[in-house]
Amino acid sequence: MKITFHGGAGTVTGSQHLVEVNGYRILLDCGLYQGKRKEAYEINKRGIGDGSRIDALILSHAHIDHSGGIPCLVKNGFKNEISTTPATRDLCSWMLLDAASIQEHDAAFVNRRRGSEGKNLFEPLYTRDDAQAAMKLFTGLEYDRRKEILPGVHLTFRDAGHLLGSAHVILEIREKNAAHDVRLVFSGDIGRQGAPIIRDPTPVTEGADVLLMESTYGNRVHPPMQDMADAFAKIVNDTINRGGTLLIPAFAVGRTQQIVYELHKLFNRGAVPNIPIYIDSPLAKRVTEVYRQHQECFDAEVRKFLETDDDQNPFGFGRVRYIHALEDSKKLNEDTAPKVIISASGMMEAGRILHHLRHRISDPRHTILITGWQAVNTLGRRILEQEKMVKIFGEPHEVKAQVAVMNGMSGHADHDGLLAWASAMEHKPSRTFVVHGEAESAGALAEGLAKAGFGGITIPVQGETSGQL
Repeated sequence: MKITFHGGAGTVTGSQHLVEVNGYRILLDCGLYQGKRKEAYEINKRGIGDGSRIDALILSHAHIDHSGGIPCLVKNGFKNEISTTPATRDLCSWMLLDAASIQEHDAAFVNRRRGSEGKNLFEPLYTRDDAQAAMKLFTGLEYDRRKEILPGVHLTFRDAGHLLGSAHVILEIREKNAAHDVRLVFSGDIGRQGAPIIRDPTPVTEGADVLLMESTYGNRVHPPMQDMADAFAKIVNDTINRGGTLLIPAFAVGRTQQIVYELHKLFNRGAVPNIPIYIDSPLAKRVTEVYRQHQECFDAEVRKFLETDDDQNPFGFGRVRYIHALEDSKKLNEDTAPKVIISASGMMEAGRILHHLRHRISDPRHTILITGWQAVNTLGRRILEQEKMVKIFGEPHEVKAQVAVMNGMSGHADHDGLLAWASAMEHKPSRTFVVHGEAESAGALAEGLAKAGFGGITIPVQGETSGQL
């Protein structure tokens, strides 16, 4: 058996890990790479190459940096089964279609200018037809159900507590000429203990022979949840008192639902005023319905909330309005009254958030609240690093709006949480690959794992192959 790290190695985007065993090729995740626009486009278009050579795809969860490359893979010839959880399948049915729509819309927007200037036109990575073709290959597998996906290869999902439907991947492989089966565990993205809405991650206590483990926040410790709630209330109130808009770039899946739930709780206890809250994302509305349909994934806190709250809906209390029509989205930029706008994408690389930024980024009354990871070379990362001038739709804008950061909302386990999850393994792996993290984060986690008794630790780079395991 050998593993090649085609993405999510040395970075947190583009998760793609290829396992080759017994003549079969199994791809773990197929995410979009995010970074410099032209470079990212070429990487994503090329993908892993000839999709017809992949025998099975296993998807850990629905976030676009893990799932967004699937239509490209299908365009490149992949025709086999995509195994994931039922909730992830339902989320992807909307997310991949939305990703295709955004690519088509953004290409058309940019091409209007490029065409008038006589420049070559951009093509979207994939279309809505491509996304729909990909969805036909999805099949759902419940947590803790064991299934043979290829001869001698059995798959089990364990709840990862990161996102609705997110999973740790457990592969039990009967390798030819081997003395015993090989147990490979791919952590996917590991959730936080005590995070709202979904259950805590379930550790793989049995352990593994080979471990692929994420390290997004391998060098950080998150603040306590209550500190996060108080900080959130202060940001809301400070912005409103300036007469500004609180603009929150957020992933439509997971983060948007968490933000609305936290605002709901803050309003219920009188910590924030009665102001309009807009969710400007057609995808977020559809995804929220998927959340409501999969209450089997909710934790005890949300179930109790549903029993006591007057609205009976943690994601849709009376002050929230979901925006669908583009004309209604445009009207938000004409409205000068204080408000909260939550809009995708979370790294500010595409979608309606760019239009809201374009209208507000140079006005100090407003606040841009960053609540999630910002990959290198994204607009979100440039704003996070306090660059004075940024480009939106190719035009320069001076950053004068307030920029606030709340890492406490992260759906990823921090350094201590990651080590606690790994240390629960009774059988420690002989080989551990630290992935899905930038150099400092991956290095800090690798050091912690070594102290915890893990051996054979490697931090692979993009395109690296493990050799025979």
